[in-house]
Amino acid sequence: MQQLAAALAIGIGAIGPGLAIGILAAKAMEAIGRNPEAAPVIQTNMILAIVFAEAIAIYALVVALLIKFI
Repeated sequence: MQQLAAALAIGIGAIGPGLAIGILAAKAMEAIGRNPEAAPVIQTNMILAIVFAEAIAIYALVVALLIKFI
């Protein structure tokens, strides 16, 4: 039962950040395509937002590990 709970925790917890990163990258590419001069600023902001989205996936991984081993 714990293995199923851990699998669901990381599986569901990774869906949101995965979608967020995909949408962020797509919108950043659109913005760079429209305004190439702003590429460095757009890229910096995109990477920062991806880091925050990835942190949520890491929290889901920690919860899954806690469920599995504790």
